[in-house]
Amino acid sequence: QVQLVESGGGLVQAGGSLRVSCAASGRTFSSYSMAWFRQAPGKEREFVAAINWSGDSRYNADSVKGRFTISRDNSKNMVYLQMNSLKPEDTAVYYCAAANKFGFIKTISDVRSWGQGTQVTVSS
Repeated sequence: QVQLVESGGGLVQAGGSLRVSCAASGRTFSSYSMAWFRQAPGKEREFVAAINWSGDSRYNADSVKGRFTISRDNSKNMVYLQMNSLKPEDTAVYYCAAANKFGFIKTISDVRSWGQGTQVTVSS
């Protein structure tokens, strides 16, 4: 199993940008499909964005299309989520997720490893 550690969360004003990062351990990272989820207070954890093992294909939730971009660097065992045009409703704990599978992670049941999460707060 791959171990995941997120970083880069913080407080940002609405309309601003933030990049969160996920460091993965393990020599087989490049074979893992990766994703970001988020969980706001009192709400269920929801899918945000996914990327395939090679990084050449991405899938986003409708709520973040055109604003968020997921990327990965297999040489560094890193996954990123660039968040632009942030809105107060983007406030949540953001979780990195991994699965050793072909294709995209799209649901919680697809996930085999979770990070501990990083808080993103967007002020209005």
